[in-house]
Amino acid sequence: MEYNSQRPALIISEYGRHVQRMVEETMKIEDRSERNARAKYIISVMGQLNPHLRDVNDFKHKLWDHLFIISDFKLDVDSPYPIPSRESFNTKPEKLKYPSNHIKFKHYGKIIEKVINKVSSMEDGEDKSTLTHTIAYNLKKAYLTWNRDSVQDEVIINDMKKLSDGKLTMEDGSKLAFVPENVSQNYSQQQGKKFNRNRNKSKNFKRKFGGSN
Repeated sequence: MEYNSQRPALIISEYGRHVQRMVEETMKIEDRSERNARAKYIISVMGQLNPHLRDVNDFKHKLWDHLFIISDFKLDVDSPYPIPSRESFNTKPEKLKYPSNHIKFKHYGKIIEKVINKVSSMEDGEDKSTLTHTIAYNLKKAYLTWNRDSVQDEVIINDMKKLSDGKLTMEDGSKLAFVPENVSQNYSQQQGKKFNRNRNKSKNFKRKFGGSN
């Protein structure tokens, strides 16, 4: 009896061992026209085994690339697409450049900092004053989203002053608009709903398929 552990490793397991053997046998064929015909037949079989690839752009191109990969790039046939090389698949992708911007107050986020910088560059006037109050309200709302305790308006105003390098200020004793209590509880409620959904799914699964509680 022959075991899989004694056989050559599958290069692309999705196509199975039969396709790999077909490719190996095709490589032994000396007549080029017959090799080409056999390669086209193998491509049709590969497409039937992986119908989900039909939704991928350049479906046929991908199948031909897989054919050459399975042959270890040794199959000599006429391809309707550029024949890939081993080096083209061994090229490492470039590293992604992650943003390294420092966020002064993480609970406010980076977007609000960009808004503050934009408003800070505006000329003094009614529009700037209105936007300043709007920013302060959103800072307060963001603060209460992640901190369930109450916060004094002076703290928010001082944070806005720090974020704008002193360019956005409000008069002493200014009061910000009231933030509904459900905003401060929003995050915890979402987490609670998520936990309940997962718990109910687990109960339904056990009820349907059995299992200990």
